[in-house]
Amino acid sequence: MAFANNPKYTGVIPPVVTPRTADGAIDIPGLQAVVEHLVTGGVTGLFVLGSSGEVPYLTNAERALVVSTIREANAGRVPLIVGANEQTTERVIEEGRAMIELGADALVVTTPYYALSNAAEVEAHFRAVHAALQIDIFAYDVPVRTHVKLSVATAVALAKDGVIVGVKDSSGDDVSFRQLLLATRDFEGFSVFTGHEVVVDGAMLGGAHGVVPGLGNVDPAGYRRLFDAAVAGDFVTAAKEQDRLTEVFEIVYTPDSARVSGGAAGLGAFKTALVELGVIGCNKMSSPMEDLNASEASAISGILTRTGLL
Repeated sequence: MAFANNPKYTGVIPPVVTPRTADGAIDIPGLQAVVEHLVTGGVTGLFVLGSSGEVPYLTNAERALVVSTIREANAGRVPLIVGANEQTTERVIEEGRAMIELGADALVVTTPYYALSNAAEVEAHFRAVHAALQIDIFAYDVPVRTHVKLSVATAVALAKDGVIVGVKDSSGDDVSFRQLLLATRDFEGFSVFTGHEVVVDGAMLGGAHGVVPGLGNVDPAGYRRLFDAAVAGDFVTAAKEQDRLTEVFEIVYTPDSARVSGGAAGLGAFKTALVELGVIGCNKMSSPMEDLNASEASAISGILTRTGLL
């Protein structure tokens, strides 16, 4: 399956987790090890400062440390696509400039949040950010975080004018995702990525150019095999790999929901799996999120063993 519109970005671009030490500091050796795990696993880019990187919990100094550490560990092997996560247009521009200075090759920008915006303001937001920064921008459609859905019409208008080079769709709206694929399939260089770990084979069958999977932190090679099989048109193999990855995804359901928040459950499961795999040494979460405990880690280890990762 060749991509007829020659997209600039394709493949597996995981949102990199941010490991911490037991005392809560950014774990620099751990972060370096995560980068090596991902790049040698075959990823085609690194999404830095995304939701899986716990970006809302990071101070400005921590954000800078994370980006500079990942840049140095990556050493130019794959593109660095960095989140410019702030509430309003001018704050995003300010954050974007800082990320570009730290080595971002492209930026990921959400719709405005906290501020109550309409469609016209959302479009103006992206246009202003692009005009100010003149860098590749991915629109991140994640209404569970921003409470604003990026409409197909707005995405298409921005894509036509070269304001955005792609969309990372984490909306959970399968209808709008398919509509966006259809509306942009002839846009030269444009990419549409799914952000959902368990429907990648179906998304690529519909024309998606890749995936931004949080679970890719745990099994980057599995997602690369899935992607390569889909590109080759071997959707039987792609489906088998997706089925296995869906079983791996069960790790996010192991934490006790009476003790651990939904956000901490997913991110904590990824970190705990990386501890079990020997990539990082600690599954510490950003405050005030709870860490996963030994019982939950044991359950995750069992899933990793059953799915061939341990």
